[in-house]
Amino acid sequence: MTWLVTGGAGYIGAHVVRAFQSAGIDAVILDDFSSGVGSFVPEDVPLVTASVLDTGAVAAALRDHSIVGVVHCAAFKYAGESVKRPVHTYRQNVEGTGTLLDAMQQEGVVNLVFSSSAGVFGTPPEALVTETTPTAPESPYGESKLAAEWLIRGQVRATAAGDAPLRATSLRYFNVVGSGFDDIYDASPHNLFPKVFASIARGEAPVIAGTDYPTADGTCVRDYIHVSDLAHSHVVAAQRLVAGESIEPVYNLGSGAGTSVREIMNAIVDVTGTDLTPVDGDRRPGDPASIVATGELAARDLDWQMRYTVRDMVASAWRADPGHGRI
Repeated sequence: MTWLVTGGAGYIGAHVVRAFQSAGIDAVILDDFSSGVGSFVPEDVPLVTASVLDTGAVAAALRDHSIVGVVHCAAFKYAGESVKRPVHTYRQNVEGTGTLLDAMQQEGVVNLVFSSSAGVFGTPPEALVTETTPTAPESPYGESKLAAEWLIRGQVRATAAGDAPLRATSLRYFNVVGSGFDDIYDASPHNLFPKVFASIARGEAPVIAGTDYPTADGTCVRDYIHVSDLAHSHVVAAQRLVAGESIEPVYNLGSGAGTSVREIMNAIVDVTGTDLTPVDGDRRPGDPASIVATGELAARDLDWQMRYTVRDMVASAWRADPGHGRI
């Protein structure tokens, strides 16, 4: 049983690949290295260097490696940047998902775990998000992830009566942080942890993006989840799909408890030992004030657990960050 991980040379995808390895399941990586890192690819894992937008390359990868299912992590993942680059975001995330679905149908691959996002909710109307919370994305990124979910849902329905019905689930990520391996780090220049680590490495005070949100301390509140917990639940989802077990179309991978950016900053200062004091800055476009989700459905079906404290998340990310921020 071999699974293809698109975007498998990225921060999250690389953790998913290693989680498959730990479970004794073979994996193949497909990545165009637009944001992937070559050193994240294990020597014993086959690599297909191609874009998910290339139908022929994706179909060949599925066929050549006898793939039984796909974890689709490849995407343009930056909410703030998507406001500046909406066309690029839609092309990568929506068209890329459609291309993948075409290739899967062509090659008879019927299992899909989709890397979705909490961005589909925008600013939710309720304090605790569930899978039935109305979706109202506020950035092209969130819109593109929701549109990709719709594509998948449509393909599930379209193939339901055929010989090879698609079975799929979408995992809605919240703020993924930390590291499970000292040689895999969050390389994004837009995400909170690497941005703060880079500031500390330069001797510059880290900046809190927005302090006038309607939250307890004025900073954004998010569900911070450890990447290793996330990766493990991908494997469980894959196993359920292949076994033909029941699975929900969407799951929220959330903690049920939020942490503010200021609280995260305080944990970073504590872990790193820096004497730099965070300073207040302007909001980023596309950032809702608060998103916190229950993970009850995922706990029931996907062995979803919060196995790490916020301090654990910061410490593991700091250990893995090369040169402590010099990426």
